[in-house]
Amino acid sequence: MRADATRNLERVLSTGARLLADDPSVSVAAIAAAAGVDRRTVYRRFASREELLAAVYQARYDAVEEAIAGARLREAPVAVALHLYVEGIIAVNRKWPVETSRMLAEETIRERRQGLIDEVGLFLRRATDDGLLRSDLPPGWVATLLPPLMLHAAEELSELSAAQAADVVVDTLLRGVGVP
Repeated sequence: MRADATRNLERVLSTGARLLADDPSVSVAAIAAAAGVDRRTVYRRFASREELLAAVYQARYDAVEEAIAGARLREAPVAVALHLYVEGIIAVNRKWPVETSRMLAEETIRERRQGLIDEVGLFLRRATDDGLLRSDLPPGWVATLLPPLMLHAAEELSELSAAQAADVVVDTLLRGVGVP
């Protein structure tokens, strides 16, 4: 793919994610206009709105997988891996803010999502076994708390870099909000 075509595709997908987060019924024409490309350019690449939506969701999951791989959840020191994971997911949430639950009806998306959840679950067990996380909490509790913390940090701490927002999330996760 030519460099300009690659840039256009990236712009269409990231613009689509942002607009779809605000309005799930946004049109292809509106996405194309906001991305600065002609609607025909989008339709040459995607035969339908559904194909464009699937590509946006695919790009988000690609970014999540890259964030998980970059965090080195299995081999990096636990505290380092936790921070890298949180920082990476905050960056993903900012770039790809679209809600993916709409795509969960598709089996391949469900399986892909479950694989990512399982990978993070294994890491959280490792973090518990290593003593970073409390072992007396109900099973799955940290896995339930962490995604909304990262989402809220991405949205509400927009003045902070992803790394700074990750500092806030990790500190909140590990120390809570009470006074010691």
